[in-house]
Amino acid sequence: MATTADFRNGMTLSIDGTLFTLLWFQHHKPGKGNTVVRSRMKNVLTGAVLEKTWRAGEKIDEVRLEHRPVTYTYTDGHLYHFMDAQSYEDVPINAEVIGEDQLKYLKEGMECEGLVHNEKVISVELPYFVTLEIVETDPGVRGDTATGGTKPARLETGAMVQVPLFLNEGDVIRVDRREDKYIERAK
Repeated sequence: MATTADFRNGMTLSIDGTLFTLLWFQHHKPGKGNTVVRSRMKNVLTGAVLEKTWRAGEKIDEVRLEHRPVTYTYTDGHLYHFMDAQSYEDVPINAEVIGEDQLKYLKEGMECEGLVHNEKVISVELPYFVTLEIVETDPGVRGDTATGGTKPARLETGAMVQVPLFLNEGDVIRVDRREDKYIERAK
């Protein structure tokens, strides 16, 4: 057990059996009354943001989560299957838990990071930078430069990103999946 005095950004709490990550908190002493702690938390599984006010010194359940490497193997339509690198067990995870923003970059054989609670993988985080092949884009034209402009390109996973004009189908690029942004041509 911990108290609100132990709050720190990134801390994971259990509230009514649901896991939340603390994004922001502030101690507030009104002119009259007791000190309170305002907080903003994100649900670990759904990503929903919750704002909550606590009494100063209130007891909380702190949860320790560990990170474990997992590898994406396949999907059966509605579940995505990962292999736990430590136990070699199959870990099925629902698409809603992974999130639409990550699914568009998920590729078979991709090394990801699993979030583990009570010896069970509950969530998966893809690497921030992914290397993917361009499968559809307008052809490059002679004279197009790296600083000229951009064009849309569809990647092998179905994601769309803006790329420089000189890139063509079949080129392999690195993408920052958090911002859907082209970084560089992969070697």
